[in-house]
Amino acid sequence: MSWSARQYVKFEDERTRPVRDLIARIPNREAGVAVDLGCGPGNSTELLLGRFPEAQVVGIDNSADMIAAARKRMPDTAFELHDITAWSRAEGAVDVILSNAALQWVPDHGSLLPALVGRLKTGGALAVQMPHNLDEPAHRAMRIVAADGPWGDRLAAAARPADGQHEPAYYYDVLGAAGATVDVWMTIYHHVMPDVAAVVEWFKGSALRPFLAPLDADEQQAFLAHYLEAISPLFPPRHDGSVLLPFPRLFFVATRV
Repeated sequence: MSWSARQYVKFEDERTRPVRDLIARIPNREAGVAVDLGCGPGNSTELLLGRFPEAQVVGIDNSADMIAAARKRMPDTAFELHDITAWSRAEGAVDVILSNAALQWVPDHGSLLPALVGRLKTGGALAVQMPHNLDEPAHRAMRIVAADGPWGDRLAAAARPADGQHEPAYYYDVLGAAGATVDVWMTIYHHVMPDVAAVVEWFKGSALRPFLAPLDADEQQAFLAHYLEAISPLFPPRHDGSVLLPFPRLFFVATRV
């Protein structure tokens, strides 16, 4: 199942809020070249350009649908179709690398992050935000539904790589050893959803993708129905009928020394 820009931006305001908070913590006052790794439909790239309006800004993503949406959104900005692990810049080091809700899909952070720090100029910043929610009830429910249904064998490998989520101390140590000063923190957002069905729609644009990809259309609908039933007790309606989706996120800004 390929990435869908249309599905992802159904909750654009909520998905963009963390990257606003992240960009506000980048210490650099100016940048000549800034790169958005895993730029998606361009919402994070737009904010990056707003922070560094004089910079040459480049968006990188491995989804053709996302790149097409980003180019439509920002026709005067360069967007390139690349895998994050294969990205390099022949022109030399850059001032800022931003990555918003993308690196959790990429394995081997112990090798990836030092490599990214190495692509920064001295004083350059690597600013990253990743979901930190694999232990949240909504995620546990995905794994339970996957294991209990007739699709169990096909979905055995659907979970994210085991090294896709680490604690803050891990990133502090890895980035510090790579020659960076590190600002690391976590925030739990409580996104307001109109109902539990909207929670399912949220995750269809991200975490449910690996579970749905191996299934045909009928199986996908059956999986989603089971998932909705499983998570409904987890999200009781609030006073106005809406539900709150707790969403822990991990942030760090690493500055190359």
